[in-house]
Amino acid sequence: MFFIASKIVWALLRPETLLVYALGGGLFALLRGRRRLGIGLAGGGLLCFVLLAALPLGDVLIRPLETRYPANPPVTDVRGIIVLGGGEQADLSRYWRVPLVNGAGDRFLAALALAQRFPDAKLLFTGGRGSLDQAGPAGATVAREIFLSAGLSPDRLILEGKSRNTAENARFSRAMAGGDDRGTWLLVTSAAHMPRAMQAFCAAGWNGLVAWPTDFRSLPFRFDWGWRLPRHLETLDFAAHEWLGLLAYRL
Repeated sequence: MFFIASKIVWALLRPETLLVYALGGGLFALLRGRRRLGIGLAGGGLLCFVLLAALPLGDVLIRPLETRYPANPPVTDVRGIIVLGGGEQADLSRYWRVPLVNGAGDRFLAALALAQRFPDAKLLFTGGRGSLDQAGPAGATVAREIFLSAGLSPDRLILEGKSRNTAENARFSRAMAGGDDRGTWLLVTSAAHMPRAMQAFCAAGWNGLVAWPTDFRSLPFRFDWGWRLPRHLETLDFAAHEWLGLLAYRL
């Protein structure tokens, strides 16, 4: 129920949906003769749309998340590397029959670099199907092709392909690891997602975890005017999703 509810609530509260509420509500109010309310809602929605397109407002929200854990921390005695799913394009990979990644594909680059740096460490990938219909291949299927094609030995690879969200990533991967959390385990995921991931993994009983953030997306805020709606909206979506996720997981 939590998984289903989270998908529905996020669809209703994501930033572009709120803009649609404002614009649609303003139009409805105008049609009902409530001119002042309609102009206020529609005008406010349009103003937010312009500001979002012109300014990197998402960076303001995502930067506190991305600076929570330092990049490239000093580590020793690395026993395992945990890579969270989300950087793979499962449906496209199945259609084109080649492993493909998305904007979070840095997770795979970081994991492969760490696997080369620590040749005795296991590499555990956790990620199944994150959609409500649970259709399509699991993320672990694509991850296996990526890691093996990069020359990683199958003996080092542990794949968990049933989890649907971060909480299940934590619980199911711990079961796959057999409770072996001796030494240092590195947790690799997007920097903005790392605070929620660390909380979920600690709650699941993981010990000795070290955050290894990647896929950084923010810069210090500056008034860099320009029409960059897709990039700004994507960053704002990601930031809002993580802040709402933190709140939901704490509750």
